[in-house]
Amino acid sequence: MVNQELAKIFNQMAEILEFLGDPSDRFRIRAYQNVALTIESLPESVEKLVAEDRLRKVKGIGQGIAAKIEEYIENGEIEEYELLKRAVPKGIFELFTVPTLGPKRIKMLHDQLGVGSIAALKKAIADGSLQKLPGLGEKSAQKMLEGLEISNSLTERRSIGTVFLAVKTMIAALEKCEGISRVVPAGSFRRAEETVGDIDLLASGDMNKSKKIMKCFRDLPLVERVLVSGETKTSIVTKDGLQVDLRLVAPDEFGSALQYFTGSKQHNVALRTIAKARGMKLSEYGFFKGEKRVASKTEEECYASLNMQYIPPELRTNTGEIQAAQKHAIPKLIELKDIRGDLHSHSKWSDGANTMEEMALAAEKLGYEYLAMTDHSQNLRVARGLSLERLKEKKKELDALNKKLKKITILFGTEVDILPDGSIDYPDNILKEFDIVVASVHSRFNQDNTERIIKAMQNPYVHIIGHPSGRLIGRRKPYQIDYEKIFKQAANTGTVLEINSQYLRLDLQDFYIREAKRWKCKFSIDSDSHTTASLELMELGVRWARRGWCEKKDVVNALELEKLRKALK
Repeated sequence: MVNQELAKIFNQMAEILEFLGDPSDRFRIRAYQNVALTIESLPESVEKLVAEDRLRKVKGIGQGIAAKIEEYIENGEIEEYELLKRAVPKGIFELFTVPTLGPKRIKMLHDQLGVGSIAALKKAIADGSLQKLPGLGEKSAQKMLEGLEISNSLTERRSIGTVFLAVKTMIAALEKCEGISRVVPAGSFRRAEETVGDIDLLASGDMNKSKKIMKCFRDLPLVERVLVSGETKTSIVTKDGLQVDLRLVAPDEFGSALQYFTGSKQHNVALRTIAKARGMKLSEYGFFKGEKRVASKTEEECYASLNMQYIPPELRTNTGEIQAAQKHAIPKLIELKDIRGDLHSHSKWSDGANTMEEMALAAEKLGYEYLAMTDHSQNLRVARGLSLERLKEKKKELDALNKKLKKITILFGTEVDILPDGSIDYPDNILKEFDIVVASVHSRFNQDNTERIIKAMQNPYVHIIGHPSGRLIGRRKPYQIDYEKIFKQAANTGTVLEINSQYLRLDLQDFYIREAKRWKCKFSIDSDSHTTASLELMELGVRWARRGWCEKKDVVNALELEKLRKALK
């Protein structure tokens, strides 16, 4: 959780500096934003890196940044951050949480209207004074109101990606506790919902050692305070304000308890209705026929007792999965082990934190056969998009690396901009040289982008449409598109639709993945990595694809390299 705390601090330091508006700070702002991304993506705690004197070996963490991290680990604060916080009004920080605002606009509203809080922003919109400012108007005001709505909706819930590493860390620590034989997450986290509330963990083991197990949980380093603790359940709050509940159940009740606490509520209500019609009762303690417990040890036997196929947790939303399970018609869903490579990643050639070789070696450790290095194209200058000249230099380095690397192939790729008229910002004679072309919308999010994307798919050299809806969870709503037209065009042209694993994206949305499957569309589950560590977000993307009922045959990067080359249009 310290990683998340530090990422939040560096992001906020960048926001404050941008608000203050000193042009000389632009490089410092970018450095803080980059290190926040790096820290957030690390697979291990910075505390451990500091303790083992490995912090300065992390790419993207220089001497100055490392000193600030060490200062925080030792003192619990960063002096520069504390000074910066005093330089801005307190209410400004809550405005930073509104996704449709930015530090520069907040500064303008503060200077011209005295807006220094969310309440003041709402008042300025309500009385019309905001709409009268140069460059603003009713559309701008509406966009800000939408941002306030998004901010409010996430007050009690978090993006699953922001807690993904913390939950995995907790589970790994609990598995070492004496007496525990198994521990798994339940609730919305196990169902891979895009946002989660409190985290439910379910453990089984030696019930005679329950006190030791609960003490082990309370003593974890990330625990800030204990809310309640008994012999079989303990609730804690982490240093990052996340509530986590651990329940201990006997091994012979683990299956029914896991089914019960995984949910969803709608899924379980539907199951109980079916059980009642069969003269059965369901609870966390077991599935009962009269007084006899007929199932409880595993989830598989619990569903079988209702004459149902096992239902994967990601599907438990009461949207047809029960009817499919009754017919034993749920397909075998895609698994992480099926993924053969990643088709969307970035290196230092554009806005990534690592070299191509570092990215390739990290992908190799994950067992990948290939990795597409899809650095940004020339139009996206803010992300150091590659000019045609730099593209030649990158290709030369990539070819040399492929001669050097033995177990993995780096694919020559690009993430190109789909321009407002649907054209691509590299000419066709350049596009045809790439192994992989991911085409994405990076501008004009307030317009209907249907025809724009359709035209891009008509380009014979575009293989994949990246993050198709453009949404950023908690920050930006999807732009307007006609999904049916998009899916029909993708099916007709053989253009692959991306399932982007970045936790702020998770794009396409799960229900659209399911709809696209009906059109026989193909998908690419990609990490969109900008660091070596974030390659591991593939796991999140796979779980998200499972929510859309994706099978191995639906996913192009589950193919071996040569079959992939043939499958791409």
